[in-house]
Amino acid sequence: MNAKQVLQQLENQHVLIVGDVMLDRYLLGTVSRISPEAPVPVVLQQRTDDRLGGAANVALNIRALGAVPILCSVVGQDNDGAALGQMLSDMQMRAEGLVYSTTRKTTVKTRVLGNNQQMLRIDQEDDHALSGAEEQGIIERVRGLLDQYPIRALIFQDYNKGVLTPAVISALLEETRRRQIPTAVDPKKQNFFAYRGVDLFKPNLKEIRDSAPFEVAPELDSLRNAASFLHSQLQHRITMITLSEKGLFLEDQTHAGVYPTVARKVADVSGAGDTVISIATLALAAGLAMPVVAALSNLAGGQVCEFPGVVPVQRDILEAEFEHWMQKNNSL
Repeated sequence: MNAKQVLQQLENQHVLIVGDVMLDRYLLGTVSRISPEAPVPVVLQQRTDDRLGGAANVALNIRALGAVPILCSVVGQDNDGAALGQMLSDMQMRAEGLVYSTTRKTTVKTRVLGNNQQMLRIDQEDDHALSGAEEQGIIERVRGLLDQYPIRALIFQDYNKGVLTPAVISALLEETRRRQIPTAVDPKKQNFFAYRGVDLFKPNLKEIRDSAPFEVAPELDSLRNAASFLHSQLQHRITMITLSEKGLFLEDQTHAGVYPTVARKVADVSGAGDTVISIATLALAAGLAMPVVAALSNLAGGQVCEFPGVVPVQRDILEAEFEHWMQKNNSL
């Protein structure tokens, strides 16, 4: 089996992504002088670039590998929410999972870039928890989507923006268990231990350090200790801890290992976690072996760091790099 055949196993799987969506907005221009009003550069804006971010970027990564993303989230009933929904439609992705709220604004992260250097970021958001009615609305929307589509996995993409409340998490985990649908989560600190019984739990090293009651080092024994602590709290099946330039740690009931990444010229780490959870979930849903799951996740997460801004994985590059990995490791 070659790399192309392995990646073909990820295709056509329907994956439901539930979580916080946002627009990543880039104001791009040039800098040639300092402002006379304050010691800051003057950016002569040349263009604006809006990209799908947060859970919507996970959907883009799922689509990039030939699978079928279905996104479910809450956005504001505002111009940015309408723009986000239109972007999904323009990209031939389903938008019926979006719930429009009159009580919150759509999250927008605006980055000002001058001469390809980020000068400033401005955040527009409401990060309070959903109301009871909004919680019930998104739970019912997810149930409807589960009834409508042959969902192979559900990803919780948590950015602490208020969509994934304990009530939403609990109800959806109960629903997926009842339907025997695998679940994966990219957690944040606020609801870190709310995902009890999830299949794949994927924090990064900082998040596990912030949550464990002991020191955690990016070394096998220390990471196994951290995974054991997580399992005592969550009773989940698989632990994946991303380690930035050191790769990732992956453990299930029978296997644990640290998988190093390849050296790269890093331009921007934004969105790398979105890519890793996307690839890992697809690979696990397809029943691929743990070392293959780790390799694909490492390669995909590293690839997107070579490009400025939030971008999805490029399948042709991933296929070539994975083919090289297979030959180097005499795999498959």
